[in-house]
Amino acid sequence: MGHVVFIGAGPGAADLITLRGARHLGQAEVVLHDALTDPALRELAPQARWVNVGKRGFGPAAEQAAINARLVREARRHGCVVRLKGGDPSVFGRLEEEMAALHEHGIGFEVVPGVTAALAAAADSARPLTRRGRGRSVSLSTAMTRQGALQAGRTADTEVFYMAGRQLAALSRRLQDAGWPADAATCVVSRAGWPDAITSAHQVGSLADAAVLHAGRPAVVTVGAGAEAIASKTPAFDRPRAATQTHAP
Repeated sequence: MGHVVFIGAGPGAADLITLRGARHLGQAEVVLHDALTDPALRELAPQARWVNVGKRGFGPAAEQAAINARLVREARRHGCVVRLKGGDPSVFGRLEEEMAALHEHGIGFEVVPGVTAALAAAADSARPLTRRGRGRSVSLSTAMTRQGALQAGRTADTEVFYMAGRQLAALSRRLQDAGWPADAATCVVSRAGWPDAITSAHQVGSLADAAVLHAGRPAVVTVGAGAEAIASKTPAFDRPRAATQTHAP
């Protein structure tokens, strides 16, 4: 009976993986990886057999069941199996379902945390998620429910919405319905953690303006205190890196 290591690959480029994650990856015999993990990570485990088990959004239950079964099967055949997940395994990664499947079959596992997309978006946009005195709480949510309904709330000083890129106009309306003022700061980052990340700044009422810029790219939407630009007397402070575009509201 083998051992499974769940590893957070980070949200983008391969070098965002942790040292611990890289070390465990180098010991893998089989790697079951998500669709959005950087192919460059294969260089850390050239001896392993790599299997793409990725899916996008809320896939049907049978698809997750197939992944669970594959994970159990590989663990029974090999000594070290890595389940490589984008971002952090415990944040919208269906980690609980896969851990439960292993537990049911008496298979040991461990979890190596990773950088989730909300943190990468904060870094790419130079907008800290928490702010002293006015940004003391952060909420991470998926914009779309399992049933395909769009939802938004106002439960924290900073709200971060995953998987919202195709619904920005509707999200704008939902946010205002939830009590966010139309002029509340909003920031959209697509492909957070990658060299070609794009950042754009908006207000809740004009969030739909970001749709064309981020079309076809995985996007994270931050609203509230953590979306506000940092004030500075140095004009170059908020200058984005070369691959990033910033659009003021």
